[in-house]
Amino acid sequence: KTSSPRCYIVTVYPAPGPVPKDQVRLYSMRFCPFAQRTSLVLHAKGIKFETINIHLKQKPDWFLEKNPEGLVPLIETPAGEVVNESVITSEFLDEMYPEKKLLPATPFGKAQQKMMLEHFSKITPHLFKISSAKRKGDDVSGLEAELKEKFTNLNEHLVKKKTKFFGGDTVTFIDYMMWPFFERLGMFEVQHCLDHTPELKKWTERMLEDPAVKAIMHSTEDHKTFYNNFLDGKPDFDYGL
Repeated sequence: KTSSPRCYIVTVYPAPGPVPKDQVRLYSMRFCPFAQRTSLVLHAKGIKFETINIHLKQKPDWFLEKNPEGLVPLIETPAGEVVNESVITSEFLDEMYPEKKLLPATPFGKAQQKMMLEHFSKITPHLFKISSAKRKGDDVSGLEAELKEKFTNLNEHLVKKKTKFFGGDTVTFIDYMMWPFFERLGMFEVQHCLDHTPELKKWTERMLEDPAVKAIMHSTEDHKTFYNNFLDGKPDFDYGL
């Protein structure tokens, strides 16, 4: 299958009709790193899909009926199945479309990637802590030192495995789950924290060449503009269109 996504950017809009039987529907927000995970999987696997971007400050009632938490990403199938949460939707898609598997075939291989993702999930809040402290004018040297240590651990993983990516020599599930936050290192102004981790830095350079990453990535400037407006309470969900 080849991916030929249609994208809708909407604020006031009626409920969409049923999902066409030859594709899935992604409910997203263009600058959400968690929704980007699901979008990366859709692109990487060549799944035919359409995207409806939700205005997260003006969520329509029909969307809240599908997902009372009001969060993206959300996947809807032609059968009316609705699945949310970035990792769960991504794993669901990998199983639903098995032609190009992103998760390892063995139980232990899957467990390894999920353990790494659990470890990585403890790093992402650190990025937001640094950003918040910088906006307040606080000293972030201690927080950045902790982040560098966490990046060192990821670097050591690549050194020990002697592979180009975290799951081997090709991009797999774990790489796509981690990537959206590395794409935003410039937004958080912590890209210098990679200077002491050569293998991790090479990984980021390789990821930038991945077709799925190229297809949906935003520039650091666009990320910064949206993020700063978001923090100021004035998010422009259509920024850059």
